[in-house]
Amino acid sequence: MNVIKTKIEGLVIIEPKVFFDGRGYFFESFSQQRFNELVAPVTFVQDNESKSSYGVLRGLHFQKPPFAQSKLVRVVKGMVLDVAVDLRRNSPTFGQYEAVLLTEENKRQFFVPRGFAHGFAVLSEEAIFQYKCDNYYAPQSEGSVLWNDPAIGIDWQLPAESVLLSDKDKKSPLLSELEAIF
Repeated sequence: MNVIKTKIEGLVIIEPKVFFDGRGYFFESFSQQRFNELVAPVTFVQDNESKSSYGVLRGLHFQKPPFAQSKLVRVVKGMVLDVAVDLRRNSPTFGQYEAVLLTEENKRQFFVPRGFAHGFAVLSEEAIFQYKCDNYYAPQSEGSVLWNDPAIGIDWQLPAESVLLSDKDKKSPLLSELEAIF
């Protein structure tokens, strides 16, 4: 496994070692021991999966403490632009984001620690997206930031007219409207 640091402390891209032969491929998608050694000592307690079509944008979501979550995300089928926004008020990168292209071909994973809003946009006809969480979902603790907040300035690599949002995500607040959370 190759761990690539990003410009934002705590966010890392993970490239697994993939073995190809005439039958297909094999790779270890997760090892608790290697993850703890190379990334962070995190214990994941829940796995989630979603299926979405082109233009679906899910995010930018987070859970407030004490139910905050770290996530390890990957794409099983298709292609997504995965984004994490730093919500840590004392961080020198507060309000900045990192975007990573995750595809079934590159098999990259993206680790998003607690203190970040997370979202993704589907760039392929369809995508199957999986992620591990280190805390259980708590609906009373969920929060979000508006996907197209101009203060953040994310290029989602989709025409605005193609973006498909949930009603909840359409009503998310701007980053400047959030109280200090992390």
